[in-house]
Parts: sequence; C-alpha cells; structure tokens
Amino acid sequence: MAWNLTSDRPIFIQIVDRISADIISGKYRPGEKLPSVRDLAGEAAVNPNTMQKALGELERTGLVWSQRTSGRFITEDMNMIRELKSSVAQEKIGEFLTQMQTLGYSNEEILALMNQNMKGDSK
Repeated sequence: MAWNLTSDRPIFIQIVDRISADIISGKYRPGEKLPSVRDLAGEAAVNPNTMQKALGELERTGLVWSQRTSGRFITEDMNMIRELKSSVAQEKIGEFLTQMQTLGYSNEEILALMNQNMKGDSK
C-alpha cells in the first residue's frame, strides 16, 4: 500500500519524516539493513530518484549509513535515536498545545482533557 504523501510539503521531506518515524518507533531496528531504494520507492509509490534524495538526507544526518556494496543501514547510535524521538515528541506536543490553545483551552483544561482521555483508553 502506498504511503500517505501529500502535496503540502516536498515529497522527499515527507519520506525522511516517515523513515525517521519508522526508526524511532522500532519498525527498523538499530543496525538493520533498509530495503533497497527501488523497493522503498515502490512501497511509497514515488520515483526512485526521490527516494534516493530522501535516503541521502538521512545519511547526511547520520541516522542511516551506507556500505558501498551492501546497502544502507540504520545507525546503531541509540543516543541519536533517543534524542530524535524526544525531539519529535516535543514538536508534536508543541503543535498539539498550540492547536488546543487556539480553540480556547487553558493549560489546566488541556491537562484535564488528556487525563480523561488517557483513563478512557485504559478501559
């Protein structure tokens, strides 16, 4: 099934974000080999050149590394993965809080709603 890519941001950036999310969520484990550019491009339903550009960006950040004849691998640097996970979480929390405050909720009301929602999830 094709990835849910939109026209609101460059496709290669969305691919970087998707693969990064797959890494921090554990779908791809540290040291694991990534599928080939062609396979990932097929899965995402994008041009292989676009996938290559995204993977190049992931290499530039150090999240992925390349071995000339063997393919690309996920970093084994657990600190880097934890820091990325924390950074993404902080970004998402900031976006959520901004949206809730735009709706007129105070921080106390937001916390109450979150607590209520989380208790409902545990049932």
